[in-house]
Amino acid sequence: MILPAFDPATWGPSLDAAVHSVSRGEAIVLPTDTVYGVGADAFSPDAVGRLLAAKGRDRQMPPPVLIPSVRTVDGLARDVSTAARALMDAFWPGPLTVILHAQPSLAWDLGETQGTVALRVPNHEAALALLARTGPLAVTSANLTGRAAATSAEEAREQLGSAVSVYLDAGDSPLGVASTIVDATGPALRVLRDGGVSWDRLVEVVGIDAFESAEDAE
Repeated sequence: MILPAFDPATWGPSLDAAVHSVSRGEAIVLPTDTVYGVGADAFSPDAVGRLLAAKGRDRQMPPPVLIPSVRTVDGLARDVSTAARALMDAFWPGPLTVILHAQPSLAWDLGETQGTVALRVPNHEAALALLARTGPLAVTSANLTGRAAATSAEEAREQLGSAVSVYLDAGDSPLGVASTIVDATGPALRVLRDGGVSWDRLVEVVGIDAFESAEDAE
């Protein structure tokens, strides 16, 4: 079902329904600042499995994790570099996903992550209100694998249908493009996907020397 999430004064019942669905291990669709996402409890392997099945994706492509604030990072990741923290401080909440080494003690199974986790704080009021209640959610773009990411709840429903129990509708996605992905697990940062934060803005914050050069990548 599609439920309205436009106005904080009236979205309480919609968020309640989404929170209840997450607690039952179901997949939901939520608005973010980039595109709509399909999400589930990051700490429930069964729920993450339903999320991946809804997209038609296998465990080789684990979902990122949305978190309510930068304060959540150290509970989920280890060995966070100064450069990675600078980027998170500059662009969170916002369209930047940072890949980090996951805390080895975490009881979760996001797929074949090779000991890493991709984290983001979305710059969207409804998403942050939901995350404040659910905690970290495994979230990936709300579309079938190989199709365009949904920028509205209706587009998401057309693709995902009954595989999702609740669709939170907050109108069209503000940006309509995916987040930039930066890998911060090595000695230098690597941009894996261009998106909502430009290369120039990244360099403004940490300097070009923080990034892996073409020679380093060979």
